[in-house]
This record gives sequence, C-alpha cells and structure tokens, in this order.
Amino acid sequence: MKYCAFLRGVNVKGTNMKMADVCRVFKDSGMDNVASILASGNIVFSSEKKADELKQILEKAMSDYFSYEAFLFVKSQEETENFWNGNPFEKNDELHIYTFVGNDGVEKVLMKEFENALKTENEKGEIVNNIFYWQVSKGNTLDSTFGKILGKKSLKDQFTSRNINTFEKILKKMN
Repeated sequence: MKYCAFLRGVNVKGTNMKMADVCRVFKDSGMDNVASILASGNIVFSSEKKADELKQILEKAMSDYFSYEAFLFVKSQEETENFWNGNPFEKNDELHIYTFVGNDGVEKVLMKEFENALKTENEKGEIVNNIFYWQVSKGNTLDSTFGKILGKKSLKDQFTSRNINTFEKILKKMN
C-alpha cells in the first residue's frame, strides 16, 4: 500500500535534517519505494503494514536516529487525495491555503481555536470531510492569532500543517 508520512516540525526552530537521511531511516525501518517531497518532511513510501503500526515504528526510528521527539502522521494514498480534493477555497495569488494533517478529531480542536481567534482580513477556516482548511493573506500567517496558536506546545503531537500546493506535489509522486 502507498502512504505519505507528514513529519511535524522539520527544518524549523533548530530541528534540521536532510531528507536523504530521513529516507534512509524509513528504508532501514523496512519501508519500500521511499521518496521525499520538499524539505518540510513529506515522505512517500510503500508498506504492507497498517498506518497506526507504521506511525509507531517510524516515530521511534526517527526519534532514535535524530535524537529528538519525533511526531509524524501516516496517511494512505486515498486519504492524501482527500486533502487535495476537499479544499473549499478558490486559488488566489494573494492568499495561502493550509490544511492540517493529524489525529482523528483534531479538526474540531482547530475549529474551536479558530473561532476564538481574532481574524485578519480574508482569513477563513472550514472543515470538509473531517479536514480543517485555513485561508490567510500571504504575509499574515504569523501575524494571525490563529497562526500563533498553531505553535502551542500542548498541540504539538496532534497535527502538522501543509500548504495545499504541497499535496499536489505529493500526489504526483504517489501516482
């Protein structure tokens, strides 16, 4: 089965790793057809194991190899396609669209945080098929109250975010 693992906190705030090394850890952990997409920690691979088992194996392998507390989320090819296909927002060069990959139910946590946050102009949040999407003006990502909430330590093991365009690149590699 084809999967994509989405690593949290890669190549930000001092957690630097080369994708070639990450791919080696995946291969050494028994994954096949391993490839990385962008430097933000998106690893496409094949395995006969189930996603929850893969999450445990890969988090431990990454933590051991890179000496940090690794968090990653494993999604099947079909699930990965759902992130791309469910996007409720229109493409606009002035706006970023992010989606959130995480634990079951995390979209409700994110929506609650979003509803309580002060919004910048054009900022929107929407849930489609249990996936949370966030639209924000370019340049406002870190100024937005919601953008700041995303760095909360209490949420670090629950999700990671990606620009919607990343999914297009991942799916090209998976197909």
